[in-house]
Amino acid sequence: MSARVASVQVGRVAPLGPERVPSGIVKHPVEGPVAVARLGLAGDEQADLSVHGGPDKAVYGYAAAHYPLWAAEHPHLADRLDPGAFGENLTIEGLDEADICVGDVHAIGTARLQVCQPRQPCYKFALRLGDARAPKAMVRSGRAGWYYRVIAEGALQAGDAVELVERPHPDLAFARLVEIINFGVATPEELTALAAAPGVADWLRAQAKAALG
Repeated sequence: MSARVASVQVGRVAPLGPERVPSGIVKHPVEGPVAVARLGLAGDEQADLSVHGGPDKAVYGYAAAHYPLWAAEHPHLADRLDPGAFGENLTIEGLDEADICVGDVHAIGTARLQVCQPRQPCYKFALRLGDARAPKAMVRSGRAGWYYRVIAEGALQAGDAVELVERPHPDLAFARLVEIINFGVATPEELTALAAAPGVADWLRAQAKAALG
């Protein structure tokens, strides 16, 4: 895997949309090293901590290769697709959902980040892009991006390599997990693997265990 961080974005909570809903989804590129702590990047905030943020949603990564696909499929959005348009902290070149497995550990700068779950877009993503259809389009495409858990704090910056240093669950393809979450169809074997995988987000393990009975 040859991948690098194309840009790093952070954002403070600010009013979003015509109803001025508090949100941290609007993020802006930053230059130079950015500290990575257990709950995310320095200077980054989330408004509704019941569904955003936390250890299993500490850092959000998104594939740079998805940007031209969105622009081609949704040309009316093309002029809104600046770096961070999807609310991601890390825009990553050379890596997408098809290249990763649940639990993968990536070394980025001096930090170590673990892939633990896909994004499930909410209405604030629609407000961010000014298109009510955007969340469903993200779900249908499977281009949801991934959340990282921070397993070793450090610092990272644009231009850093994204190195795969550990793959504890090669049988848990991330793209397949996106399908399971979005469309609700999993085999008993997949549920068993998810329930036992320490790299998976806590709520996903709990749901897999519940589904198994």
